[in-house]
Amino acid sequence: MRNDITIRPEKTSDYKDIISMVLRSFSEGTDYSDGTDIIALIEEIRISKYYIPELSFVAELDGKIVGHFLFSGFPLSESKDGGHIDSDDIVMLAPVSVHADYFHQHIGSTMLTLGIEKVKEYGAKGITVEGDYHFYNQVGFKTSSEFGIYPTSGFPMQEPRCMMCQELYEGALDGINGYIVYDMYHNA
Repeated sequence: MRNDITIRPEKTSDYKDIISMVLRSFSEGTDYSDGTDIIALIEEIRISKYYIPELSFVAELDGKIVGHFLFSGFPLSESKDGGHIDSDDIVMLAPVSVHADYFHQHIGSTMLTLGIEKVKEYGAKGITVEGDYHFYNQVGFKTSSEFGIYPTSGFPMQEPRCMMCQELYEGALDGINGYIVYDMYHNA
């Protein structure tokens, strides 16, 4: 973990920098998005009831924004068809972006490690994330089905290891189970 990265809650004055960073991060770092859908998802989360301002972060290096990530409330569903269970127990980590000029410099793992500590302080019991398990396993995530939490759509249906969870203390997710259904978002 790097010791020169700091995180802080995002401010509205950061939005322009976040947008340009996210666009470059996804267009240069993935083969599945040019970033416009990710910007739409961030904006949709910000106006939803699930937005948690104190858990939406920028990462800084020498005063420059080099990363953005947010944790939002995410109710599990009782079935694959929806029917969300309102609870503050689970937050979702999405999306995560690192400035393209700083790829492969341990920015992502450092900022997430710091962010996970903030989520523990917030009082959530667990975090879900959908993504590259090679990366997220390094910061403590495990396949969500190990916790009784299952994907319902997208790539995790083909590769279940891409839907992950992290319990924030031993036994935190005992008795919590359900399905990840994104029907509250249009851009997920």
